[in-house]
Parts: sequence; C-alpha cells; structure tokens
Amino acid sequence: MPDDAADRRSDVFFYGLYMDPEVLVGQGVEPCRPRPAAVNDHVLRIGKQATLVPCHHEQAFGMVYSLTQSEVNSLYGRPGLEGYRAEPMLARLIEGGVVPALSYILSKSPPEDEEANCEYARALRAVMIRLGLPTPPEAPPCTTS
Repeated sequence: MPDDAADRRSDVFFYGLYMDPEVLVGQGVEPCRPRPAAVNDHVLRIGKQATLVPCHHEQAFGMVYSLTQSEVNSLYGRPGLEGYRAEPMLARLIEGGVVPALSYILSKSPPEDEEANCEYARALRAVMIRLGLPTPPEAPPCTTS
C-alpha cells in the first residue's frame, strides 16, 4: 500500500468527456477499475463547459474510475478547468451497488441554455454510446454566424 497520499487511488465519477478512457490516457492518466454508474438527483448541463446540476428525481450517467490524487490534480489543474471543485457523491453502479466517489463540478453557476456547446454534446453522446451508457438527446446542429 502506498505511503504517499498522492499515490493512493480514489474513485472519481466522470460525466463528461473524461469518462472516455482514451481521453484520460491521452492526458497521462491511467484509469483503473472502470465501472459504468449514475448519480441520482443530478442532471448534466453542457455549456462552454459541462457540469452536474442538482435536480430531484433525475440521474446523470457516467463512469467511475480509480485514479491517484496526482492524476486528478493533473487533470483539473489544466488551464480552463480551475473552476471545477470536488464534490463527494454516491455513484450507483450499473452492475449493482453504490460507491462513494468524488465528482468535479463547476463552482460557478451552471451554464445558461444559450451557452449550448453542440460539438461537445455530440462528442459526449458518441462516447456514451461507445461505453454502452444511456445517452442524452441528440444535440441540435451547430450554426455558424
């Protein structure tokens, strides 16, 4: 068992493009113990960035991976991601059972509807289909001005 806290693994619930193991590996992270899961009473909101928003009787699907604190710090220490903060959640595993996990959500107010990022939404939908997760509705076509 590692003595250094930075090397200890913790479960993290990912709901955005970080749920894609290829994306994590591309960021220098070794995702261990992949488990499809959902968190209750939250929905995914996609704007310029994705986040989870509390919403009773809803659920957000994603993946739980075991990562070291060093890996988590490297992911969320990247430019543009400093607005995310860790929040403890209970992830309901699709195969059964519940695990405590951290999930990183935006600390600022959730994105407004007009901030929709259809490219991100389409990419996320493709990842969710590939991972066998229930998918959000298809994103509308992007318009260019």
